[in-house]
Amino acid sequence: MKYVCVGFDRTGKAVRETIEAPSAEDAAEQARRKGLFVTETRAAGAASRRNIPAQAGAWSGVGEGKRMKQLASFLRQLSMLVSTGTPLVDAMTSLEKQTPEGELRTVVGRIRAKVEEGVTLAEAIAEHPRWFDAVSRSLIAAGESGGGLAEMLTRLSALVRRQVKVRQQTVGALVYPCVLLAIALGVSIAMITFVLPRFEGLFKTLDAPLPASTAVLMDLSTFVRAHWMMLCAFVAAMLGAGWWMLNTPAGKSWRGAVLLALPRAGDTVRAFTTARIARLLGVLMLGRVGLLEALKLVRESLGLGAYRTLIESVEQGVTRGENISQAIVSAQERMDMALIEPSVIEALRSAEKSGRVGEVLVAMADHMDEDNEVALKALMQLIEPAILLLLGVIVGTVAVSMFLPLFDLTGAGGGLGPGAGGGAGGGT
Repeated sequence: MKYVCVGFDRTGKAVRETIEAPSAEDAAEQARRKGLFVTETRAAGAASRRNIPAQAGAWSGVGEGKRMKQLASFLRQLSMLVSTGTPLVDAMTSLEKQTPEGELRTVVGRIRAKVEEGVTLAEAIAEHPRWFDAVSRSLIAAGESGGGLAEMLTRLSALVRRQVKVRQQTVGALVYPCVLLAIALGVSIAMITFVLPRFEGLFKTLDAPLPASTAVLMDLSTFVRAHWMMLCAFVAAMLGAGWWMLNTPAGKSWRGAVLLALPRAGDTVRAFTTARIARLLGVLMLGRVGLLEALKLVRESLGLGAYRTLIESVEQGVTRGENISQAIVSAQERMDMALIEPSVIEALRSAEKSGRVGEVLVAMADHMDEDNEVALKALMQLIEPAILLLLGVIVGTVAVSMFLPLFDLTGAGGGLGPGAGGGAGGGT
């Protein structure tokens, strides 16, 4: 019977060896005679019990951004180890020890155990779709079947790192506008709930009709202070309902249409999506993934409905025998939408003639990402003054509405003085 002995050699290197023996004890003894320090002995095909937490399938709640960073680091280290000739199981064992406690370590442990059982890496990661999407699985499967796993891991690592960088750029650009919006909302709530009530007593002592804007603000302040719990519940319910609706298929389609229709912002969304399509398709084609399979994987990774429809039409065109560039042009004509820039289509057409489509797509994606970073910063420079202007309008409107009654009272007092004095002189 065959047994798997897992342990370390005299240099401390992790070792896994299959030994033919009548029992597990005999297999461990044979391994020790070879100079191995055995930590586990099991029948071949049995699941490993080492370093696998009991809650292996539990989700620790890692956010999307943190998950992508951890995955990028893991893939980079794994590609480095495999490219230097380290056996896959040993590389996974080493990374499992280095990975901090958490969800990723659990995932790595389960993948390592599957690989020890003889399962391919692509099949092992397929059990963890939250961490490894269809693109990752296809690239790794292509690498394993073609004997270029190290190369595919390197490309996949670069792809994930690029996605992390783009995400960081986008989030970083949105931080300041979001902070300004939060300040504008906070100032509005503070003025309505704390500032306006302090003027209420003063306005009552004036015993004069209030301007329309002042009266509206005072009524709004009274209503908010009297029903703030109901308003908070209503806002929370509306936000929850809106979030749910936007994540339905119809909501996603509507959200994508609105984003693409926005001036300036729509152009930025098109540029980022085009760069993502070019990079994914280029990496997949360089990884020797079939064209139709690559287009399908790209389509499934997109969130905007219009682009998913476009890629689906391109798939149909390629099936009919069209080139990718020709299929894109035909699809955009049918949709009556310019989703891919003409310059990108021309570059793709030239790449098809030279037979270097994958390389050209990746190079185009690099250039587009650089341009998109500049475009995103320019867009944020337009949004920030608009938010500041909105904040100024809110504060200014409240301030003017509060002081209008005082201005009216001052004007009325100034107008009565000369008139009263003239009347007294005439009587005399």
